Amino acid sequence: MPDLVVHHLSKSYPTPAEPLVVLDGVELELSRGESLAVVGPSGSGKSTLLAILGALDEPTSGSVQIGGVDPFSLSERQQARFRAKSIGFVFQDHYLLPQCTVLENVLAPLLSDGKATSEDADRAAELLRRVGLGERLTHRPAQLSGGERQRAAIARALVRDPLLLLADEPTGALDGRNADAVADVLLSIQSEREGMLIAATHSPEFAARMGRTARLCEGQLLS
Repeated sequence: MPDLVVHHLSKSYPTPAEPLVVLDGVELELSRGESLAVVGPSGSGKSTLLAILGALDEPTSGSVQIGGVDPFSLSERQQARFRAKSIGFVFQDHYLLPQCTVLENVLAPLLSDGKATSEDADRAAELLRRVGLGERLTHRPAQLSGGERQRAAIARALVRDPLLLLADEPTGALDGRNADAVADVLLSIQSEREGMLIAATHSPEFAARMGRTARLCEGQLLS
């Protein structure tokens, strides 16, 4: 059975006239080790889809199963714990904490379990080396370039080795050279993992490097 199963997923928002339908019966299956690029014009619902898959927003109807778990059947506390352990996020903006070092930023997702251990610090440092920031562990975000900050954000998203990694326009704010470098890091690490990667992107070059591509059109996800 696939590790991600989305069935008849819909999302709409009330308006004075009639509901605004953003997603309309989305169907999707993905297994460990697979990657999917979601493309489509701005406003087509790509970010909304990722927010629901990441249990940051609830669907109007339909179902989502991640590793056999329906996150929307969980209590608020259980859902937060599930999201922290099973889902990683990379956004267009890196959202690094400016007062913390790069290493501390990568360790931040582990603090919900209490104090990070020395093993956690070793894993975070290794991830930073993998993304080319081995010499930047004690730097703060303001001392990094845009591409370096985004690579640090990727390391942070992977520190728990999540089952599902969601990337929303991860190269959208970068120039071509930095966008290529971030894509290289994201895809090379993903190829070694047993997790799943879904990326919303406007970049045809990035989408072409993913395992599969689907387009959001009129609320539906078309292969």
